[in-house]
Amino acid sequence: MAVQSKMMPLGTKAPEFELPDAVSGGTVSITDFSDKKALLVMFICNHCPYVQHVRSELARLGSDYNNTDLGMVAISSNDIDAYPTDSPEMMKAEAEEQGYEFPYLFDEDQSVAAAYTAMCTPDFFLFGEDRALVYRGQLDASRPGNDVPVTGEDLRAAIDATLAGEQVSQEQKPSIGCSIKWKPGNTPAYFVS
Repeated sequence: MAVQSKMMPLGTKAPEFELPDAVSGGTVSITDFSDKKALLVMFICNHCPYVQHVRSELARLGSDYNNTDLGMVAISSNDIDAYPTDSPEMMKAEAEEQGYEFPYLFDEDQSVAAAYTAMCTPDFFLFGEDRALVYRGQLDASRPGNDVPVTGEDLRAAIDATLAGEQVSQEQKPSIGCSIKWKPGNTPAYFVS
């Protein structure tokens, strides 16, 4: 089922996280990015057709902004009992196949997704140097089947403005994708309201 991003209020401070990286086997924390001017947190997964549609652009983002002042991290929060293709082993394989140059973290208890009010995959959250939210919205206008090219233009414009110390446009369109697959009993109140 396709849903829209919840659009967390701009200015919200980035919730803390410390999660296992499916690729390196280590642990990654929000504090690992404290030297970065901006931090992009992306909620993605392997099985969602919306993510599959943009995964090459996600890899390009990782490559284009590698060794810059942007920290990037992807998080998968889906219930792997119901969606085994989103398991850490499959996440590692996906990251290696796509060439992701950013950590791909597994949010097993789904607490990080809930803290970020993540609704869908993909869902993007860009924070400035003070870790206040400056952008939450779509990658671009492309969707599976709409014949609009995947360019990442909306997110890239927000990243470039943030890195340049400029104001990000307040005109932001919500991301659309597959709903986060919550474990039974884990669905947060914001998700159903």
